[in-house]
Amino acid sequence: MKSGGGFGNGSGNAGGSGRSEGSGGSGRSGNSVSPAGTLPGDPPGGRRAVAVWCIGVSVYFVAVIFRTSLGVAGLDAAERFHVGASALSTFSILQLLVYAGMQIPVGLLVDRLGTKKVLAMGAVLFTAGQLGFAFSQSYGMALASRGLLGCGDAMTFISVLRLGTRWFPARRGPLVAQLAGLAGMAGNLVSTLVIARLLHGVGWTAAFAGSALAGAVVLVLLVLFLKDHPEGHEPEPFPHQGAAYVRRQIAASWREPGTRLGMWVHFTTQFPAMVFLLLWGLPFLVQAQGLSRATAGELLTLVVLSNMVVGLVYGQIVARHHAARLPLVLGTVATTAVAWAVTLLYPVLSTAPDPHVPMWLLVVLCTVLGSCGPASMIGFDFARPANPPERQGTASGITNMGGFVASMTTLLAVGVLLDATGDNYGVAFSVMFLLQGVGVSQILRLRRRAARRERERVVASRVETVHVPAV
Repeated sequence: MKSGGGFGNGSGNAGGSGRSEGSGGSGRSGNSVSPAGTLPGDPPGGRRAVAVWCIGVSVYFVAVIFRTSLGVAGLDAAERFHVGASALSTFSILQLLVYAGMQIPVGLLVDRLGTKKVLAMGAVLFTAGQLGFAFSQSYGMALASRGLLGCGDAMTFISVLRLGTRWFPARRGPLVAQLAGLAGMAGNLVSTLVIARLLHGVGWTAAFAGSALAGAVVLVLLVLFLKDHPEGHEPEPFPHQGAAYVRRQIAASWREPGTRLGMWVHFTTQFPAMVFLLLWGLPFLVQAQGLSRATAGELLTLVVLSNMVVGLVYGQIVARHHAARLPLVLGTVATTAVAWAVTLLYPVLSTAPDPHVPMWLLVVLCTVLGSCGPASMIGFDFARPANPPERQGTASGITNMGGFVASMTTLLAVGVLLDATGDNYGVAFSVMFLLQGVGVSQILRLRRRAARRERERVVASRVETVHVPAV
């Protein structure tokens, strides 16, 4: 069997996340690993897999452009709708509230309907939301548009993860997932560089309405060319079994320690960069640090570029060294906490006449924030091996909720604290340490349980591969 193409030279390590579907009780006949590193029943990968997967990723890419466009338009939105920090944060909070609330329903929809239908629905919704935001004249209409955008956005990432598992061998899992995240950060880069310039070049309506055309383009591409799975790898029929079956799916996914560990990994690692890029980074750099919008935009771009580089590195490390997952996660959390602590304490402890944080320290902070997204992707690599194929969408939805709940909580807390303290960013951003502490405590609590369950699955899969020769 071919070993999938186009994504480096995955390890084929039987203990890595590539074993996810084989060791998750998929019911395949035989779980032995072939010399090429694939499992029996694995999709072949190859060029066609790359082409189809790229169409799905393009939908996610556009969704992220729309999601993060407010990050470079926050100050413009405050002026356009005449709102303060708390009301401004409500845009992103509503968008993330809808996104997080949709994760489990979307996971169930992906498991039931397949990738193509869910991605198509998502593209229609997030394009409509971006268009509505372009023509919004009131705060209420703009708020409703961001909610609609969040609903469509919620349907993209889990669908793309599922598309990867259907088209590529399981051993490619970590790298394919990191590359999907990389495409998302590329979308963030586009919003940072292109949307920001359009806003100041052609104005609010033309910038957002023009960007909405990208949604129409990817919708046409996916309708014409995207397929849920390669020929000969059709999933088993998914009969309608009512609300009771849905509840069992969710409960079974939640009972797995790996699913809960993945959710808390995502919760703890994603939100510092998400909050910075989605809304509060630009105001912090411009208002608190006295930078120009152009310089602040360059620092936001640095976060995105760092994310893209670190994502490639983390994907290769996890694919080759399965045990590196938790050290990478905890190391990222610790480094992020230290970078923020030094940045926020510098004006308090420094004796320099200039109260602003020096540029070198802001560069370090933004570089470190770039590691948050790749670290959050490791959460899916805990949840994926813990669940069989028929629960992959549901488990991914639970995992994906973690970071967005944390981001939503932090966005709200920062906005409220800024209003309460007269724009004291040091006090407002300190709420991040509380959420990091909660997340790390849960990761440490669940890690042994998840590791024990994973060892049990590996032993069980090895027992299944023992064939007694006929006498």
